[in-house]
Amino acid sequence: MTRVKICGVTSYEDGLCAAEAGADFLGFIFFSKSPRFISPDGAGEITAGLRARAAASGPLSDSGTGSSPTPRFVGVFVNETLAVVEETMRRANLDYAQLHGDEPPAMLEALGGRGFKALRPTSAVEAGIEAEWYADLGPSDGPQLLVDAYDPREYGGTGKKADWNAAAEVRKTYPRLVLAGGLTPLNVAAAVEAVRPWGVDVSSGVENRPGRKDPEKVRAFVAAAKGWGTQAASSPSG
Repeated sequence: MTRVKICGVTSYEDGLCAAEAGADFLGFIFFSKSPRFISPDGAGEITAGLRARAAASGPLSDSGTGSSPTPRFVGVFVNETLAVVEETMRRANLDYAQLHGDEPPAMLEALGGRGFKALRPTSAVEAGIEAEWYADLGPSDGPQLLVDAYDPREYGGTGKKADWNAAAEVRKTYPRLVLAGGLTPLNVAAAVEAVRPWGVDVSSGVENRPGRKDPEKVRAFVAAAKGWGTQAASSPSG
């Protein structure tokens, strides 16, 4: 079953909604220029709150997405130093770092299996070359790579559609690939069919406005990505 990452979480309520909908990962953006920026301490309050709620009441989702009572937590970084990434992961109590800038393979290697690289390739050839640099440095039990849309001015969150053909080619060699870029509740099922990714990532596609998730869109996206039925995807309840 396709894993789902809900990214750009900025509030406990949005994190809880995503977790209860069946998200496998929650993403927190530590890039100050992003409208979805959150501080390490702000993210830490959310992760601590979700873990405490799960400890008190059991798994946050009964969707059968995994044995963990909470999603795994991912920090999104753009061209930060290794020291900043490690300190932020500690303060926010994160599971993984997603390097979304121009970081070299050496930085991912230094994270020792706690990070993975987001690629924004301009072509399938470039995607294949960069995947070879970074994929084997990712977590053994998590994403190897994330493929996002290319934009010459922005590092992500643009709503632009990624190159599904390039992503599908990379996935043939590196199966634990996460697809991002322009995904919505309406097109994610087609993306899963076309690319067969290990996981999918969404931020702007499930929002009312930047940094504020729409609960119905979140539930619809998770249902469509995981193939829980067209009725659940088109007409989420509650």
